[in-house]
Amino acid sequence: MREFIVEADGGSRGNPGPAGYGAVVCDAATGQTLLEAAEYIGVATNNVAEYRGLLAGLRAAHTLDPAATVHVRMDSKLVIEQMSGRWKIKHPSMKPLATQARGIFPPDRVTYEWIPRAENKHADRLANEAMDAGARGEQWSPGDSVADMDVAAGGSAAASTPAVVAAGHQDAPGTTTRGWTSAPDLGAPATLVLLRHGETPLTPQKRFSGSGGTDPALSAAGRDQAHRVADALARRGTVQTVLASPLTRTRETAEIVAARLGLDVVVEDGLRETDFGAWEGLTFGEVRDRYPDDLNAWLADPAARPTGGGGESFAEVAARIAVTKDELVTAHAGRTVLLVTHVTPIKTLVRLALGAPPESLFRMELSAASLSAVAYYADGNASVRLFNDTSHLR
Repeated sequence: MREFIVEADGGSRGNPGPAGYGAVVCDAATGQTLLEAAEYIGVATNNVAEYRGLLAGLRAAHTLDPAATVHVRMDSKLVIEQMSGRWKIKHPSMKPLATQARGIFPPDRVTYEWIPRAENKHADRLANEAMDAGARGEQWSPGDSVADMDVAAGGSAAASTPAVVAAGHQDAPGTTTRGWTSAPDLGAPATLVLLRHGETPLTPQKRFSGSGGTDPALSAAGRDQAHRVADALARRGTVQTVLASPLTRTRETAEIVAARLGLDVVVEDGLRETDFGAWEGLTFGEVRDRYPDDLNAWLADPAARPTGGGGESFAEVAARIAVTKDELVTAHAGRTVLLVTHVTPIKTLVRLALGAPPESLFRMELSAASLSAVAYYADGNASVRLFNDTSHLR
């Protein structure tokens, strides 16, 4: 039976902040590097990034030989102890990731070992390359990586043998395989169809309307928009489940659509809009006049919160949305799910799928009752299929 060593790491510049992971698969017998993986994952915590690195490493090993045994080496004490079963997993963002990791190989074929950070240089370097690429508004490219050379010069034991580089090819964005291994069959993706709710009385006035305000219902125009998008989705006939933010305008939109599709509505709290604090109900100009310093900070820093208690920063919203996305993708693998939600959650899902920086949120236009779509594959990669489609409203 073949044996692999998986070394994985992840990091976040801000915790939560811009994050990425790296993973490397080595042949246990020869020490040769067989596959590298890295990805910028947007705003996340260190622990989420570390778990994403573990997932990438195990999935990469599985593509090479599903019957192999795997020895995982990481410098994250938390991940190693939790995956070994010695520590309980309490944080809700960790549980679905750990569940995914345990499902890749049978548990009796995977062992875990904590190593000092100095012995995990290859994966650490890959994670930093991914974060550096994200800071440039790019995704990590295998062809630009110097992680293997960096480690060979610096001394990770598992990567000290020169890597096999002949006939290398890229299997998917974020991974590179050494040798002749064929690309994996990733199966049908989990497709999230993203519907912004219909208009409310506040929408045409362009007022801040989040989860901390008056919770307005749909206007007559908004209900008409919901019926139009329901007809469009019925013609496509692909939606299998309808989920909605708990706010009134999203639930009303979802109920109109679900009734047309013959489905029920499931409320998902993680899809709620940002809490805009004291800015709720105000126009942008009114916020600029009343809270100029706070507004400038909010526009410049994703960690800045709106004025007033309870307001959420974009970084906090992104961390919430990332956890919700991971849970939904795991629960709905191979299915098409309609998420009826709001501007910030939809833009954030698209931003994270593209690996775009936080400021890209201000560069997207998202109309009421518009449709967007993102497909998520088993290897963790995402494909944006549609954005701000309003053709059904014309």
